[in-house]
Amino acid sequence: MSRPRCPRCQRPQMQCLCALIPSLESRTHVLILQHSSEAGHALNTARLAALGLRNAQLLVGEHFEEPCGDGRPTYLLFPGEDALELGSLAGRAEPVRLVVPDGTWRKARKLLHVNPWLAALPRVALPPGQPSRYRLRKAPAADALSTVEAVAFALNGLESTTRFEALLRPFDALIEGQIAAMGEEVYRRNHER
Repeated sequence: MSRPRCPRCQRPQMQCLCALIPSLESRTHVLILQHSSEAGHALNTARLAALGLRNAQLLVGEHFEEPCGDGRPTYLLFPGEDALELGSLAGRAEPVRLVVPDGTWRKARKLLHVNPWLAALPRVALPPGQPSRYRLRKAPAADALSTVEAVAFALNGLESTTRFEALLRPFDALIEGQIAAMGEEVYRRNHER
């Protein structure tokens, strides 16, 4: 028998994060494209990002239709040789749409491969050196961020603010809760290798 879940944050009822999830306005429209295998993931940080932003949309799948052209410049938040530095978009008069693929690096690359319109978007990348708070996983690099971290850092940079740090409150609580559930000893033993 499964534990009752919160219908909004989809966490077990006893670990509901809704009280910590902000409701933030942004000029930037955030479109998160989540690989279908990530939707049931226990930590699902893409969901936290989408719930915390009023101007965000989360779509789950593998094949996605191109967003309708509303005249808004659209950029893909994904590193690459041709990626613009995110800061080059800051302070623009017109709001932009930021498309964020969600999944492991392998799954995110697959989303680009099976959605040619996505791969054709101009790319923007976060400045290097943003340390991740995602202490539960072994990342390929210290600055490999979860989706909610990447969205928070990107919006802070695009909109010249720090208010999107509030997106990280439920994420931090989620991480602390997972570590507590594992037991501090087990966590340290697994991450000291």
